[in-house]
Amino acid sequence: MDARSQRKLRFLAAILGTGVLGGIIFVAAHVGFSPPQLLIGIIYGILISGAIGTFELLASSGPLRDWLGSLPFSASLAIRSAFYATVIIPVQYFDLGVLIAGLTPDPKQDVWTPIIFSGVFAVALNLLFAIANIIGPRAFLHLVTGRYHTPVEERRFVLFVDIAGSTTLAERLGSLGIHRFLDKTFRSLTGPIIDCRGEVLNYVGDEIIVTWSEASGTVDCRPLRCFLSMRATLQKLQERFEKEFGVAPRIRGSLHFGPVIVGEIGDIKRAIVFNGDVMNTAARLEELSRNVEGGFVASRPAIDRFESTLPAPLQDLGVREIRGKSGSIAVMGLA
Repeated sequence: MDARSQRKLRFLAAILGTGVLGGIIFVAAHVGFSPPQLLIGIIYGILISGAIGTFELLASSGPLRDWLGSLPFSASLAIRSAFYATVIIPVQYFDLGVLIAGLTPDPKQDVWTPIIFSGVFAVALNLLFAIANIIGPRAFLHLVTGRYHTPVEERRFVLFVDIAGSTTLAERLGSLGIHRFLDKTFRSLTGPIIDCRGEVLNYVGDEIIVTWSEASGTVDCRPLRCFLSMRATLQKLQERFEKEFGVAPRIRGSLHFGPVIVGEIGDIKRAIVFNGDVMNTAARLEELSRNVEGGFVASRPAIDRFESTLPAPLQDLGVREIRGKSGSIAVMGLA
């Protein structure tokens, strides 16, 4: 199964699990742990969360994704909440969970309390999804679990991807235009990153930083394949960009590998950051990529860690001095 399908299945499973948990909590709080009532709560949880999960999967791809992504956060939340209401109210009002369980609905049963509970639960869940989308699903999970509350050292692949000629583009497109251009470019690069199981670390101006753990990145040369797939994706979208902006994006990149320190930092705005020589060297290699044919530079330590045949031929660029660092590093580039 490909990475995108696995990601969707994990997302749907998380939604269904949360919905079932919400149904159990509601039933337990109102009538206790009666097996028939627990079954009804589970059915309601599956019905409501299944519909919501399906909607969110549709909202994460295709025209609906682009439309919702173009709206302000509050407007997107309102639209999602309105859809949730169209699911929750009929399901609860007509006692579908009771009917599916093979029981007879009680006409005197209070229907508004479960409707309100389901609505509040769904909106809260939607807020969590929105927050996770803003800071990144993996970063959100790591913050919740406290994985990096105490800094740890990990061996990581770090890929810097830069939009070539962004300064000139900014002068040509204007401030608002270059922002839309970068936003659409980075959105277009999301697919290759997911396919290659990368993790977006940060967006810095006209750069995107993607990272892999050593175990994940060594499989099938994922970081290198990711960069090549990014270029191929932008090539396919060239006509669309030229039609909308009058120019298509071109990217450069650099890849490095080694130990980084990963940990939480900050107070009123908590974030997970990567520090260390690997990050600095990867950034300097990106500067070097601007002056080499092929627009891509990878360090020898990164290439030597790959366990399978390279997806594209590379040429030895020799040993290069790195600005701001003592010593030098052996590098390779796309042939």
